[in-house]
Amino acid sequence: QVQLVESGGGLVQAGGSLRLSCVVSGGTVWTFNAYSMAWFRQAPGKEREFVAGITRGSIEKDYDDSVKGRFTISRDNVKNTVALQMNSLKPEDTAVYYCAGGRPTNLRGPYDNWGQGTRVTVSS
Repeated sequence: QVQLVESGGGLVQAGGSLRLSCVVSGGTVWTFNAYSMAWFRQAPGKEREFVAGITRGSIEKDYDDSVKGRFTISRDNVKNTVALQMNSLKPEDTAVYYCAGGRPTNLRGPYDNWGQGTRVTVSS
């Protein structure tokens, strides 16, 4: 059973930064290395949306237009972690952020494995 656990959320003022992390456990020693990984978010009253994704070898990355130039996704295949560095945060970035992993059709999904989410609140 693959488990994804996010951390790093919190309250930050607009213009500030946060770094989210997701640790993947379970499966086989090859599981994480075979997975594409992504971050999604769901704001209150809205559907969950794609934020950023990264292929298993970090060769390809994809970002939603709303976060390009501000967010950076990265992964460490030794530590089985994927991170989302979020800079220049805006109030509209407020959401619960979810880590996802699997073998999607493309980096935007669909994914089979999800974390429980970590809340990010950006105050104006």
